Amino acid sequence: MPTTISITAIASLSGLGNNEDVIWKNYQSNNHCFVATAFGTQNALVAPLDAASKQEIEALKNSDQKYKALDNSVLFAIAASRKATIDAGWKTGDSFGINIGSSRGATELFEKHHLDFIKTGKAATLASPTTTLGNISSWVSHDLQSQGPEISHSITCSTALHALLNGVAWLKAGMADKFLVGGSEAPLTDFTIAQMRALKIYSKNNDEFPCRAFDLEKKENSLILGEGAAVCCLEIGKKKNALAFIEGIGYATEILEHNVSVSAEATCFQKSMKMALGTTNLSEVDVIVMHAPGTIKGDLTEYKAIQKVFGDNLPLLTTNKWKIGHTFGASGMLSIEMAVLMLQKQIFIGVPFAEAQFQEKPLKKILVNAVGFGGNAVSILLSL
Repeated sequence: MPTTISITAIASLSGLGNNEDVIWKNYQSNNHCFVATAFGTQNALVAPLDAASKQEIEALKNSDQKYKALDNSVLFAIAASRKATIDAGWKTGDSFGINIGSSRGATELFEKHHLDFIKTGKAATLASPTTTLGNISSWVSHDLQSQGPEISHSITCSTALHALLNGVAWLKAGMADKFLVGGSEAPLTDFTIAQMRALKIYSKNNDEFPCRAFDLEKKENSLILGEGAAVCCLEIGKKKNALAFIEGIGYATEILEHNVSVSAEATCFQKSMKMALGTTNLSEVDVIVMHAPGTIKGDLTEYKAIQKVFGDNLPLLTTNKWKIGHTFGASGMLSIEMAVLMLQKQIFIGVPFAEAQFQEKPLKKILVNAVGFGGNAVSILLSL
């Protein structure tokens, strides 16, 4: 990947918070963000936005009459995008592309409109325009008054990293100089929780660490859902204000053995990691931020894929889902943020209940993985 792509800003809101200092402080703690919440007739652990982020979203919703009709997935994306573009020095009316995707999109709003339709036999006037998949990027563009292309998509849980791939492609093709990319998800609804329970992957734990992401010895699935959004600003060239550089990108799909799982050794991950690494010496990769959703098969197959690629000399391995849960389409960009923070702070953040790993050298290169239903794997190699 000869053309340098700079990440000049990254912003998010999740259970970890909505500004770098708070987010980093929470990453250094062994506390998780899960709370028991009623969904239908049962409680489930979820990772909602922190209190400050909830207040920010409420203020945003009330700042414009049009915003009151929008789903939280859109509002989350607007809030994160405002901060990222300010941090990058992009201004209102600038020309830049936007690709912010979502696995589920306007989940809560769609369920509400459908329930109203079942009750009354009529659909609300704004039911369609406020629940379409393209809703997120178009509203972010409206809010930022940007000039440039808008793309929205869903590629399940690898959506945010596919957005990053799209941004890189546009920049390298010379079709844009700047691109805002990421994902947003607001999936904490009765129906979504019920769907995860139907797959028998939702956590029933209530111990100190209820989501056992990257625990390769676990006997039960322990996926927990979280909500949030994360976006980053990409610019062509080696920028002085760059937080990190995209050194390699990889992607792959595989023939499905089952509707919701990848192969025993995650062939798609092996291919995506090898593509992202290119000619990079494996010993130069300091950390891998795993997708690791907290399911028995999901965690183990990714680990086996890493073993296949790296052999016995594994980099440091980590994930953030034990702390903030699985945010579906936003999860990959939240992992990118974690990687950028580790590069910037030069501190490895591990998983407290996993086998101890120790940082023995400066962090220079970090590989980030994401995959979704359908075996859609993406790997991104970041460097300082």
